[in-house]
Amino acid sequence: MTKAKTIDTARVELLVAELRMPGIRAIWPRLAEQSDKEGWPAARFLAALAEAEVADRSRRRIERHLAEARLPVGKTLAAFDFEAVPMLSKAQVMALAAGDAWLEKGANVLIFGPPGGGKSHLSAALGLALVENGWRVLFARTTDLVQRLQVARRELALESAIAKLDRYHLLILDDLAYVTKDQAETSVLFELIAARYERRSMLITANQPFGEWGRIFPDQAMTLAAIDRLVHHATILEMNVESYRRRAALNRKRGRGRPPAHVTPKEIEKAAD
Repeated sequence: MTKAKTIDTARVELLVAELRMPGIRAIWPRLAEQSDKEGWPAARFLAALAEAEVADRSRRRIERHLAEARLPVGKTLAAFDFEAVPMLSKAQVMALAAGDAWLEKGANVLIFGPPGGGKSHLSAALGLALVENGWRVLFARTTDLVQRLQVARRELALESAIAKLDRYHLLILDDLAYVTKDQAETSVLFELIAARYERRSMLITANQPFGEWGRIFPDQAMTLAAIDRLVHHATILEMNVESYRRRAALNRKRGRGRPPAHVTPKEIEKAAD
């Protein structure tokens, strides 16, 4: 390598570091060598460098958004057993995973079903897919988030705390049913729902249908107002299947092999004991 070329190489390294372009810094020597050998036009070389930088920034952005999303590990759409939930449309779920048709409008997704049916898995898997598609998501147990908002209210910072959640295109609230019927808890939950209405999206999982939400909110007026805001622009998914954990327990007890086509409630209870 000539002295002049060595100096140019050092200058490029300094410049891309100063410009904070790690994608270009990592790949430019290889691309420069390939460009010299193949006689690329300058525009092609610059385009290749720019594409590398854009791809690197996108990768790092997704990594940051995944870290902040707090999604449960290992919950993906590829690992979700759609055959176990025959009333669920896989095509509809995959359309939701793109996000464009509903997150831009501040619409919601509500997932209902008994415990153990896969609601948390599906919601987390949707969250992961959306982050990979460029959206910002936060996954939280409803009780945990409500408690944080209660602390903010006591510190006279509830409005600010709710506003900070606006950075997320989607807020996933898992297990709505476990919020206690307490005026302080349910009032901050209602304020969160009202603040995000038609602006930012929510995905909520719940064991109880709407008819039983009176057990969550302290009065009928608040219950109806919360439901009205959530369902106005919402996709509702029903997952009325037997518990996955119970089915897994039964399969372990039976050992390997194909599970039976029909399982009696008595067999399920015995296997879960």
